[in-house]
Amino acid sequence: YRTAFPEVYSVPMIAGQAPDYIVKALQAYRAGDRSHPSMQGVAKSLSDQDMADLAAYYGGTGKAVK
Repeated sequence: YRTAFPEVYSVPMIAGQAPDYIVKALQAYRAGDRSHPSMQGVAKSLSDQDMADLAAYYGGTGKAVK
């Protein structure tokens, strides 16, 4: 539990998640299908290419990124 949900932020880590999952989550935030004000704001500012690039970076790390 502690490795998936950092105590400092109390949110799931995205590093190491499947890139497809990250893209779908960001698309859902952008569309308003997932609810979180900060994430919706961030996702609305991202292009499809931005989402793909972020997903490739964070999904490919396999560990927390500092």
